[in-house]
Amino acid sequence: MRARWRETVNNRVMVAMKLILGDITTFKGDAIVNPANSYLSMGGGLALTIKKKAGPEVEEEARQHTFVPVGEAVATSAGNLPCEHVIHAPTMKVPERIPPENVFLATRAAVKLAEEMRLKSVALPAMGCGVGGVPYGEAARQMKRALNTGIDVTIYVSSEAAMTAFKQTF
Repeated sequence: MRARWRETVNNRVMVAMKLILGDITTFKGDAIVNPANSYLSMGGGLALTIKKKAGPEVEEEARQHTFVPVGEAVATSAGNLPCEHVIHAPTMKVPERIPPENVFLATRAAVKLAEEMRLKSVALPAMGCGVGGVPYGEAARQMKRALNTGIDVTIYVSSEAAMTAFKQTF
């Protein structure tokens, strides 16, 4: 299932917005975002899926940047993924439940880094909704607050419930 639209967020017109029910590791644009922990250990959740599909070199490269606080982001190569980069934007210090504000901080950091890298397209998951335990609707609201960019943004969700919540927010 796909939804596509142009959106004005924070008085800035985004180039394109897409919402896809599917696997973020299939994204063929410039970068995908990993909602990481600050130690950039890719041992669970979406991070583990990315590592399994990209190869262990992505985690090895990421770990060279550790410790990355919530609100900052680093980029690595994408290994075997069809995109060029993985942006690691911690939503948590260690794997744990998080406050919704962390979703905003991590999303904003990922988009800022993508802009600094002059990327044209980036894919984000439903940030903080896995290990972090943030409800879909709240995560969508926090992500929308942070998505003030001219980059093409694709949000990948993994369930119908997430798709519904993100459609209602965006």
